[in-house]
Amino acid sequence: MRMKLLNMLTTFLVVFILAVSAHSMNDVLTKQEATQLAEIVVEGVVYSDSQVNCMADNIYFEARGQGKVGWLAVAFVTLNRMNDSRFPNTICEVVHQAPTRESWKKNGKYYPIRNKCQFSWYCDGKADDIHNEDLYYEIYDFVQRIMTPEYVMNYIDITEGATHYHADYVKPAWAETKTKTAEIGDHIFYRWER
Repeated sequence: MRMKLLNMLTTFLVVFILAVSAHSMNDVLTKQEATQLAEIVVEGVVYSDSQVNCMADNIYFEARGQGKVGWLAVAFVTLNRMNDSRFPNTICEVVHQAPTRESWKKNGKYYPIRNKCQFSWYCDGKADDIHNEDLYYEIYDFVQRIMTPEYVMNYIDITEGATHYHADYVKPAWAETKTKTAEIGDHIFYRWER
């Protein structure tokens, strides 16, 4: 079911972007775009509050200054990973994915290794405090809307299936092994081909 949701989200985002970028508001969708829209059937998918919280946290700490397009891009990278067998199966597991080490107290507790997480904010050594609560609630509301079947149909994957991204001021070694799909705000997005 997760794969089906990902496919639906991806198709709708592609069609939406194509429609917005290639056509004026008065133009009609192409036959291919209309066919893609017609083929999608939305099934009821419900995410728990904890999954919504994890997504909102990830968007806040990764793209709070990017606006809704940047927020949506981070959401899709998170969902694309969740729906890829090479990554964990839930939003929270994807957001918190990291190599770990045991606490120095040797008490059986494990912590992520600093600067080795999939999403840098999660283990950068800085406090994960919400400094702009109004913006966080706006992002939380946005996440609640996009993670429901009613709104899924309004969004398509603007990252074109990206599973990775980085800020445009860094050049990670892994980028050479991925397919570049988009540049949104100050982030560059990549798809990890199978």
